[in-house]
Amino acid sequence: MIDKILNLIKKFIPKKLFKTLQPAYHFLFGYLAAVWYGHPSNEMIVVGVTGTTGKTTSIFLAADMLKSAGYKVGYISTAMLGDGEKEWLNDKKMTMLGRFFTQKMLSRMKNNNCDVVVIETTSEGIAQFRHRFINYDTLLFTGLYPEHIESHGDFETYKKTKGKLFAHLKRCKSKNIKGKKIEKIIIVNADDEYADYFMNFWADKKITFGISDNAKTTKATNINSDEKGISFSINNLEIEMQLLGKFNVANALAAVCVGASLDLSLEKIKTGLEKIKGVPGRLERINEDQAFTVIVDYAFEPNAVTKLYETVKSVPHNKVIHVLGSTGGGRDRSRRPKLGKLAGENADYIIVTNEDPYDEDPAQIINDIESGVTNHELGKDFWKILDRRKAIKKALSLAQEKDIVLVTGKGSEQAMCVANGNKIPWDDRKIIREILQEL
Repeated sequence: MIDKILNLIKKFIPKKLFKTLQPAYHFLFGYLAAVWYGHPSNEMIVVGVTGTTGKTTSIFLAADMLKSAGYKVGYISTAMLGDGEKEWLNDKKMTMLGRFFTQKMLSRMKNNNCDVVVIETTSEGIAQFRHRFINYDTLLFTGLYPEHIESHGDFETYKKTKGKLFAHLKRCKSKNIKGKKIEKIIIVNADDEYADYFMNFWADKKITFGISDNAKTTKATNINSDEKGISFSINNLEIEMQLLGKFNVANALAAVCVGASLDLSLEKIKTGLEKIKGVPGRLERINEDQAFTVIVDYAFEPNAVTKLYETVKSVPHNKVIHVLGSTGGGRDRSRRPKLGKLAGENADYIIVTNEDPYDEDPAQIINDIESGVTNHELGKDFWKILDRRKAIKKALSLAQEKDIVLVTGKGSEQAMCVANGNKIPWDDRKIIREILQEL
């Protein structure tokens, strides 16, 4: 109701004036939301997770691991939401929801007696002061590379926007919870090129993780990755997980560090992580007793798609059939031909389709992706199919025994964003299951 009132007010403010007033607008309503709900983040341990990739998976792993250790956990992420009592798929098509939603969620978590809250904190959210009135205790940096550049202007601005979250930690009030003073902690992926930038911010305690010697606190050794999952060792203790992809070792290490920041033993952390069967919409395998493998993944930008293809190579298979698209709304148009190029180099069959066009012409987005495709012939091993359901059906119809079908770009998202701010209910995983049952 509050959001509807605010959107109505915005309609009466001239666009140029609103753009000038926008920073103050976001700051003011961020403050009012915190006051309205009584600053709930002051009464729980709050972990903020930021970076270009790995945020959602790291949050899911950390939350499940902490729950296994006996903590009551709430969390906000791109894929899932949890208030300590129940969990549900994020159907908002937004990660760090603004204005009153985040504070309302925090209030529910407090009322549900959550011990720990984990919040995916995005650069867009930071730019709009959605972090400003959250009292964080631990900040986790997963890694950084160019993304959302058209939104922020350039990479340096994007990096510094992330940095504002870490600068905010020094402003966050200290807490005493259950008679214990809570330290302010920074956790950084030491293997990332920009680790030093984030390590230079103030904190009571700093923790690093990785697979290189740069990781002074938590280093993974004896790393293995195959079609069954990943395994690695920390201090000679082996951890085996059911997650595909060597890159998930970094996400698991991030979760390990969150557990360590709460003084959990490595044995308890291991027990929690090894129970996890997968993350919704992240390398999620769909099984309806078909003779081939179907994987749904959120990967929508070149770095993530590259890691996806690297993971696929570790799974025995014949052909790779890839259904992909790219988002509209002015979001990083430059990535479109890069996605086409990656598909052309790695997939045997390519089907380019609609994803989240917003107010752009979806056919033009598809053509932009096509411009990067090489080594494929339209109508023979490459198709442009606007209807996403028909595109998925084409891919599944092509699949033979031991093939791999990749459906990327949306993961477990619950809607497709189209023109005029409208959303169409959508779930790739549900559509795939329906089609597999029909075939």
